[in-house]
Amino acid sequence: MANFDLSINQKKHQIDVDPDTPMLWVLRDHIDLVGTKYGCGIAQCGACTIHVDGVATRSCSLPVSAAVGKEITTIEGLSEKGDHPLQKAWLEHDVPQCGYCQAGQIMNAASLLKTNPNPSDADIDAAMHGNICRCGTYPRIKAAIKTAAASK
Repeated sequence: MANFDLSINQKKHQIDVDPDTPMLWVLRDHIDLVGTKYGCGIAQCGACTIHVDGVATRSCSLPVSAAVGKEITTIEGLSEKGDHPLQKAWLEHDVPQCGYCQAGQIMNAASLLKTNPNPSDADIDAAMHGNICRCGTYPRIKAAIKTAAASK
């Protein structure tokens, strides 16, 4: 076990865990931020996506030791009131069905819009590739991303 000082959603946290503990479990089990979901555990589905210094990152494969000194943002930290343009667009386009993948989808889309505020369909497809939605709401996800981009 080791102590780690982390910055998560602009708050400081001190965690005593094994250095190889994935950030997903630090967030869920030690800090009680459960919006980030466990999907596959091998960084293939995107349900666990968070931002590390603004870059979409799979938290299930990121050891806590690699997060020290970086700013971590989870779905809970994306917007204090849940009014981020993507969150509004998600509701407008009725994107969620089961909702399980949605936090990871939104976090990945937010990273895309940060680097590319006016993405083409091909840009969206490329950026969102690998974020799996078992309900198949991909057309609504794309439409919501376009709406959020237009609202900025």
